[in-house]
Amino acid sequence: MKNSIKFFSLLFFLCFAKLYSQDFNKEELSYSEFLGYVKKYHPLVKQANLEVSNAQAKLMVARGGFDPKIEVDYNKKEFKGTEYYSLLNSSFKIPTWYGIEVKAGFDDTDGQYYNPQNRTPEAGLTSLGISVALGQGMFINQRMADVREGKLQLKLSDAERKLKAIAVLYKASEAYFEWRKSFNEAELYKSYLGFASTRFEGVKKLIELGDSPAIDSVEAKITVRNRQLNVENGNLKLAKAKLNLSNYLWIENVPVELEDHVKPEQNLIETVEETLKTDAMMVNVETLESHPKIQALETKLSMLEINRKLKANSLLPKVNVGYNYISEPVYFDSFNADDYKFNIDFSIPIFLRKERGSLKLAKLKMQDLKFDIDQQRLELKNKIKAQQTEITSLKKQKEVIDSLVKDYLTMLNSEEKLFSFGESSIFLINSRENNLVSAKLSQIGIENQFYISNAELYKILANPD
Repeated sequence: MKNSIKFFSLLFFLCFAKLYSQDFNKEELSYSEFLGYVKKYHPLVKQANLEVSNAQAKLMVARGGFDPKIEVDYNKKEFKGTEYYSLLNSSFKIPTWYGIEVKAGFDDTDGQYYNPQNRTPEAGLTSLGISVALGQGMFINQRMADVREGKLQLKLSDAERKLKAIAVLYKASEAYFEWRKSFNEAELYKSYLGFASTRFEGVKKLIELGDSPAIDSVEAKITVRNRQLNVENGNLKLAKAKLNLSNYLWIENVPVELEDHVKPEQNLIETVEETLKTDAMMVNVETLESHPKIQALETKLSMLEINRKLKANSLLPKVNVGYNYISEPVYFDSFNADDYKFNIDFSIPIFLRKERGSLKLAKLKMQDLKFDIDQQRLELKNKIKAQQTEITSLKKQKEVIDSLVKDYLTMLNSEEKLFSFGESSIFLINSRENNLVSAKLSQIGIENQFYISNAELYKILANPD
């Protein structure tokens, strides 16, 4: 039996491993594909989605204030064979909107000692009535406010979900761009290590033939050693970048590590703006009402407005009026308007200082939040414009560095031709090559800045969906 369990466990593992390899058995992991995995499977993004579920649960709690309610109050006393009293009070209440409550009840009293006002017919006493709040609670009360706030909480939670998700996606994008940068740097060092090694072997042959001084071999060997150090350092940075990227790469509930053969997207410069929707034509700085941060603040303002109305309602007197038609169960089919219970409750504080103070505080909170909303709108507009300016500048820098790399490559090729004619030296070739490598590293760095700048604009826009 145990062997069978082990066999099926191993079979399941192998099948899962095969599915996993199918998902990543490819040469390239594109940025859009990576971002899709993060959106769908990363635990922190899923955790952000719980904000909406939490708000839905709170709304259910608030709506519970309008649930019908059954109440039963039964008291009985019996001592030395004497039944002092047996009191039954039961009711079925239906709370409704605007402070109206419908109530049906049944009372039954028996025994030798009880309050005469509680006396009922032998079959008991039924009642059906309504209670209305004519002052406080008529247009808004705590139950109504809770439901309204619960509905607004759904909207607020969706905005907060977007803000939390966008923070994770931004960090994941940084990790991807760093992986791509480290990968390109490592490949650059490897290629120029190969060039330096080939040159070193060629110089040794020239020295053997007497066509080059022996010191050139030392110069070429130094270059090889420096390139080896660069390759080793580049591989270390690449390994760390891959591990950092793996923090954001999940499939279902399983974290995934990249295989060594998987490469980052190489034409990312052409697709990043489309993936992140950061193209200048797609970003409208003037319309920020759909921005999650503005939506969250506007929703909080609406919730404060509900609180203000509740505080303003407390300035009204408490006037509760109730009417209940009462009858014996057998007589309930015939209506007699003279059989009823009626009550009215009235109260109001003389100075209303507590109520007026609470209302003033509610208004001040709203005013404070309005100032915050205006400031947030201005800051968002300026941040978007600043980021767009940075992206435009980086595009121009990219054009310049591309031209510079091309010129350095021309200079290196020219120097190598002169060396083949015996009119140059290893020192000059190495100098030209070092300049070219530095320019290519700058090119990689500027590209990376361009990607990060787009990711920062994506974060500011906060639209992960």
